[in-house]
Amino acid sequence: MFTDSHCHLSFPDLQAQLPQIRQAMQDAQVDRALCICTTLEEFETVHALATTYDNFWSTVGVHPDNEAVREPSVEDLLQRAALPKVVGIGETGLDYYRLGERSVGDMEWQRERFRVHIRAARQCQKPLVIHTRSASADTLAILKEEGEGGSGEAGQGARAGGVFHCFTETREVARAALDLGFYISFSGILTFKNAADLREIAAFVPLDRLLIETDSPYLAPVPYRGKTNNPSYVPFVAQQIAQLRQQPVALIAEATSRNFEDLFRGVLA
Repeated sequence: MFTDSHCHLSFPDLQAQLPQIRQAMQDAQVDRALCICTTLEEFETVHALATTYDNFWSTVGVHPDNEAVREPSVEDLLQRAALPKVVGIGETGLDYYRLGERSVGDMEWQRERFRVHIRAARQCQKPLVIHTRSASADTLAILKEEGEGGSGEAGQGARAGGVFHCFTETREVARAALDLGFYISFSGILTFKNAADLREIAAFVPLDRLLIETDSPYLAPVPYRGKTNNPSYVPFVAQQIAQLRQQPVALIAEATSRNFEDLFRGVLA
């Protein structure tokens, strides 16, 4: 019924509890989960989750926040993207939230890493899983510069497309992402008391472009806020969206699961 489109089950606090989490998912009618890769070093662990369990899939990518890790080349990403049950490129993108004493100009390494992921995604025609925080203008600009504002038709130069995950940006950024053909995914943040503006955006995004996620182990929804998140909590995100849109939660579950299949085409291969 429900699909968690973004979780980090390879992280130690979840991996150690995997049998219990899988049972909780079954009890909550969470049928599938996409396990997200954040470094090349962890890829084998993430990929093993996908190949071990028939309702898990994986991505390959290096998160923009991760420093002092192996820097990916296009070929690194393509080799791993060709493996069974790898259905997306990322988590990738830009994050200027923790600059510290650095300037935006100092983050060229991050922008170049993002370009490498986009080029790999376009070559293998697998969607991007995009993280953007305090960097939406550059995120959108680079996507356009790398060809993601062009035609979605198959063949040379076709868009990879993808999803802006754990969306927390403005309505204007949401509109721009939608105009580029991207999906938008919402997390448990939607249930937080101080997220009224974000709830308005969730009501605005077309139903056929919505995804839901936990981003676990982070951002557990109300009533579990502050606790370790896991994929069995994704129905709380769907319930919040259903309330906002005055639609049955079963309709939200069906639509977001169908959208997951449409975006991550490899899950049906």
